[in-house]
Amino acid sequence: MAQADQRERMRSGTGFIAALDQSGGSTPKALALYGVDASDYGSEEEMFAEIQRMRARIIKSPDFTAAKVIGAILFERTLGEDIDGRKVPDYVWSERGVVPFLKIDKGLEDQANGVQLMKPMPGLADTLARAAGQGIFGTKERSVIHEANAEGIAAVVAQQFDVAREVLAAGLVPIIEPEVNIHSATKAEAEVMMKAEILKHLDALDDAVEVMLKLTLPSVANLFDDLADHPKVMRVVALSGGYSTQEACDLLARNGKMIASFSRALTEGLSRQMSDPDFDAALGRNIDQIHQASIT
Repeated sequence: MAQADQRERMRSGTGFIAALDQSGGSTPKALALYGVDASDYGSEEEMFAEIQRMRARIIKSPDFTAAKVIGAILFERTLGEDIDGRKVPDYVWSERGVVPFLKIDKGLEDQANGVQLMKPMPGLADTLARAAGQGIFGTKERSVIHEANAEGIAAVVAQQFDVAREVLAAGLVPIIEPEVNIHSATKAEAEVMMKAEILKHLDALDDAVEVMLKLTLPSVANLFDDLADHPKVMRVVALSGGYSTQEACDLLARNGKMIASFSRALTEGLSRQMSDPDFDAALGRNIDQIHQASIT
């Protein structure tokens, strides 16, 4: 029953997906922006404990509910963490009404052919089984496109769909994320090429399945509308990609069939040093702004 409710929320819910999946590589920067210096933690364990406290503070904030936040992407390590004595995915869904996803990629390979493929994911089957056992609805896996290189883009999209098929076989819904670098000199061309590759792979999927897409806000507004309308696509969500919250929301508002899945833009202006009322007010303003752009 929960999965059916979650599926319906992801198909038709009005809101956005919060990206709370900071990993080992992105955590130090996220903590620095949150006012936690590297000197404040002495080990990787302490670093991850700090980011978990930040995540928990966000998740427990009054505005972090299904009224505006319909999904949340979590880091794999979060499966072993608790909030108020409950596993994080369970707390996110049962207490906040927010659909939990899991980041499963292990980072990026070095750039080749203008792209960065995903690194191998050893033990993926076990990770997916564990995720399903904790009530995770879907996964998120990221690669990056830096140039309009046909060979590289074809490789990125093919790899994404190979992983997606394994996720689908485990009973989960994949969020396919071939990010296009917002600073690319050939961003617009790369997006057109990527879209064509995605459509080709979508058409080859079994008719009974649905995937989600997480894409960079396009240079041409509404470029991805036909992806959003594809019968095998549950939702198309947008990553902020380094834009400020205001820039990302302005661009998102021009793309009527995309909703947000922001990370840095969601946490912009938040600080560990804030009082709880000030923190909740600042996060609430970000949530309101992103939600409004997602439903425009």
